[in-house]
Amino acid sequence: MSAPTLPDVAAGPASARDPRHWSAAKRNRYGWFITVSLLFLMMLSWADKAVLGIAAVPLMKDLGITPEQFGLVGSAMFLTFGIAQLVAAPIANKVSSKWILLVLCLLWSIAQAPILLFASLPALWASRLLLGAGEGPLAPVLMHGIYKWFPEKKGATPAALASSGVTLGIVAFAPVLAWVIGQFGWQTAFGLLAVVGLIWSVFWVITGKEGPYTSRQAEQEIDGVPADEKPVLLENKVRYWRTILSPSWIFAVLASFFGYWTFTLAMSWGPAYFQNVLGFTGQQSGTMIALPAAWGAIATVGLSALTQQLHIKGVPTRKARGWVLGISATVAGACLVGATLAASPVLSIALMVVGFGTAPALFAITYLVVAELTTIAQRGANLSIANAVLTSGGVFAPAVSGFLIGGATAPADGYRAAFALAGGLMFTFGILALLFVNQQRDRRRLGLDAAQAPAPMAQAVQAQLLDEAKVAP
Repeated sequence: MSAPTLPDVAAGPASARDPRHWSAAKRNRYGWFITVSLLFLMMLSWADKAVLGIAAVPLMKDLGITPEQFGLVGSAMFLTFGIAQLVAAPIANKVSSKWILLVLCLLWSIAQAPILLFASLPALWASRLLLGAGEGPLAPVLMHGIYKWFPEKKGATPAALASSGVTLGIVAFAPVLAWVIGQFGWQTAFGLLAVVGLIWSVFWVITGKEGPYTSRQAEQEIDGVPADEKPVLLENKVRYWRTILSPSWIFAVLASFFGYWTFTLAMSWGPAYFQNVLGFTGQQSGTMIALPAAWGAIATVGLSALTQQLHIKGVPTRKARGWVLGISATVAGACLVGATLAASPVLSIALMVVGFGTAPALFAITYLVVAELTTIAQRGANLSIANAVLTSGGVFAPAVSGFLIGGATAPADGYRAAFALAGGLMFTFGILALLFVNQQRDRRRLGLDAAQAPAPMAQAVQAQLLDEAKVAP
């Protein structure tokens, strides 16, 4: 997967710089280059989120923070997370994804300043609130940017690869951050992430570019009309509230809401659990939390590749996406609940890896479901709204878990209660998603399939007359 050289996109006549006029091979190569670039950005985003959990034990000791206070700090980021997404939703349809992503990454780097300058609980609050404002809009804007580089039937795998940055960021950064914290102190880890963010911003200014697939009509103009499809006549806008109130939207987003709850719980409290309950060292705990993240990367790419292959083979997306989403959430929830009941520590950890790790794989599939329930022109805003709802699971998970852990007779009991709650909720809403997510039904209700309707009667009659004239003696 080789990226085109910079002169291909930065110099020459306007037609040469416009991806619409590139060859299909060149457009595909640059689309994958953008995908890998945004994969790293997603990895950095989750490293920023996870560093608080990795630094939990020394940070709580140095600042004198209780489990309840730490849980509230962990939730603080998500207070501004959802608000920022709602603010960014209408902007995502009007402003280039390139520039929105640049501003977000710069904001993350600035967000590290308070904790670097003042090691205190108020500074930690300020840092996480600012970080949430910067990271909130990332996922929908990033997905919207990637979807612009690929035809609709080929977008699931690249989007899933970028989404796997949720877990790959933990795999790649957690051991490094744990080592940095052990050698140089927890503040240094925050500073390292700020520097990496600034370096990526410079890289993105030079190489970032918008894709050409901005509508179904644009896709068919670029690639032609497949033999089994009719030309798109018009994309009629759908009111946002109608999309949001469709059963497919509600239950797909809620399944990922509890998936986000579960994975945020793992990142905020997992390292402390491994250290305080299982007796691992701080550096070992940083490595242990990478295990569910590694499984999550495999699950994210694997499940999304499965949905894409099923879709290409003609399987209705109710099954190719909705059923895959529901079954995955159900299995993950059952594994996490099972981990709290298992007598064997090895079996318990194995079930945790599957339960915690499968949770982030739900996000990429949910984005695909939501993207089906709107027009391409409105997709950026709809993805932002959906992401604002599903990521609000992060508001509750650290705080609720902190009170369960802090109020338990023994810490191990508190952790088990927090894990069982998350697993039970994810299991329940996985079943509901399996039953109620049906994009084909909801697309008809929303009038979206009208875009694929046959030509008007007058045009059909005219075509018939022309055909008869051709065969007339």
